Amino acid sequence: MKLEFIALGNLAVSKSNMRYARKAPDVSDILPTVRARGVLQPILVRPTSAPGEDGQHYEIVAGCRRFHAALIVAAERKDARIGAGEPDRPYGSDGLESSAAMLPCAVLDEADDASAVEASLIENIARLDPDEVSRWACFTRLVKEGRSIAEIGATFGLPDLAVRRALALGNLLPRIREMYRREEIDAVTVRHLTLASKSRQKAWLALVDDPDAYAPRGHQLKSWLLGGASISTRHALFDVAASGLATVFDLFGEDAYFAESEAFWALQDAAIAERRAALIDAGWSDAVIVPPDEHFHSWEYEKTAKRKGGRVYLDVRGNGEVVVHEGYLSCKEAARLAKDGNTGPEGEGDKPVRAELTSLTQTYVDLHRHAAVRTELLGSPRLALRLMVAHVIAGSSLWRVQPEPQAVKSDAVRQSLDECRAESVFDARRREVLAALDLDGDDATVSSSGYGYGAPGRNVRSLLARLVPLPDAEVLDILALVMGETLAAGTPEIEVLGPMLGLSMADWWEADDAFLDGLRDREVLLAMVAEVAGEQIAAANAKEKGKTLKAIIRAHLAGEGSRTKKEGWVPRWMAFPPTAYTPRGGRRHGGGSCAGPCGTGGRIGRGGGTGRRC
Repeated sequence: MKLEFIALGNLAVSKSNMRYARKAPDVSDILPTVRARGVLQPILVRPTSAPGEDGQHYEIVAGCRRFHAALIVAAERKDARIGAGEPDRPYGSDGLESSAAMLPCAVLDEADDASAVEASLIENIARLDPDEVSRWACFTRLVKEGRSIAEIGATFGLPDLAVRRALALGNLLPRIREMYRREEIDAVTVRHLTLASKSRQKAWLALVDDPDAYAPRGHQLKSWLLGGASISTRHALFDVAASGLATVFDLFGEDAYFAESEAFWALQDAAIAERRAALIDAGWSDAVIVPPDEHFHSWEYEKTAKRKGGRVYLDVRGNGEVVVHEGYLSCKEAARLAKDGNTGPEGEGDKPVRAELTSLTQTYVDLHRHAAVRTELLGSPRLALRLMVAHVIAGSSLWRVQPEPQAVKSDAVRQSLDECRAESVFDARRREVLAALDLDGDDATVSSSGYGYGAPGRNVRSLLARLVPLPDAEVLDILALVMGETLAAGTPEIEVLGPMLGLSMADWWEADDAFLDGLRDREVLLAMVAEVAGEQIAAANAKEKGKTLKAIIRAHLAGEGSRTKKEGWVPRWMAFPPTAYTPRGGRRHGGGSCAGPCGTGGRIGRGGGTGRRC
């Protein structure tokens, strides 16, 4: 490879360049720089087979956009000078000019086709992402040149799966690929069409061409292709390879589907029966098969240990999946057992235990953790989008839509929440979103509940008109904030999101009087003293009253006197995941995962709730 300056008139786009035979590319992002400074980075070229009358000609392998930008600037400079009555000047310090303009070029060996294709695709991936059809064409040419999938992936920094997905487009008819290039069909539709034979693709195109027919798209297309059933081989309880059943592979991914649903169910039902027998042999009182036309509703059952007569429920889904729920009885059966006193091995009922947290403290903990999670969520709009979709599919107590009310009767807790850092950051972002949507900056929330349907400035039509011009990134940021407003406090979602976000409560919370004043349990307070002041001080104050223990905690958190200030302390219930200070468990059931030792995964109760305790 050597560096030369070559005239614009001696350059043309190579057939190996992925932008060959397409309309002129968009160069608006680099045009100002080329106007001001010229082309600074060499373009990649190779000599054509025969020189022209005006010298050696070269074809552009990589740098098509710089070449087109240079053509535009050269034409602009020529027109400007002719209009001013000035003669043409050659390429110089003031940029490009007319047909005599020279571009810096790195010259390749003309015989290396594979290197030329790679160079073209590398160039364009690094600058503007090519459409997938163009990527397929380039990858296919590389395969024909002898490159393996692993070599192509290593060259472009792509996993093998991404290369296979691009090559999967080769299973499509040319017309379908062109429809995809023109964005007449979406990626989900194309992905499912790669599952189809050529005859099925032709049948689908016939539906597209028929004005009186409906051509299924998206996920409906998969059902159409697979005869109404899309059962993944991942859900089979039997050996798929040994079964001999026909499967269809998803060329875009690593999944496969059964071609014949009836044959699948014959083997799956037999495997389910075997699983049921094995569970009963393992000591369960019964194993109940819930058929696909029914559903196991968790709220209709209570968790019950095997030794207390708990059953196993095999929840069979329509897509072939079997979800196993171990250790449950219906609520009626559990209530009858509790009434008869048969709740233990000797028939003795469990003694009621006192939870570590008071109702007020639990509300305090829930609201602060909620504030931290939703503020951290602002930085993860992609996660917020998926959370939104989950809410739409599964429903939520808040999705009508309405914001989390953050209700609490205590003025002290209310003030603590209003003054915490997480709420301050969230409120500042809320005001930015209100301004971006041209809404009243004094509104309490961005989400519309409470303002009435069709309220001024809050109807769908006017909001949509404001959202359409906004870039995707800003729309996702707005979505993240609305998701935070409508995220319920004290629910399992908070428990799941905290670890997903990598959230550290020490970044958003620190102990204050509202928290410490709500503590009542001496055993817990003594454990907290050990955390902030050390085991020795806790042992020395083991017999002190709760008021004294709180004073010790306050002093060490503030670093009063000669005490070393305890930085970043977070009580165990506030952390992600939460844990307990005593075997009694930290939090009442009713809304999220339990912080105690029972491992039931019951819901954590909201403040003032009456959920059972672990």
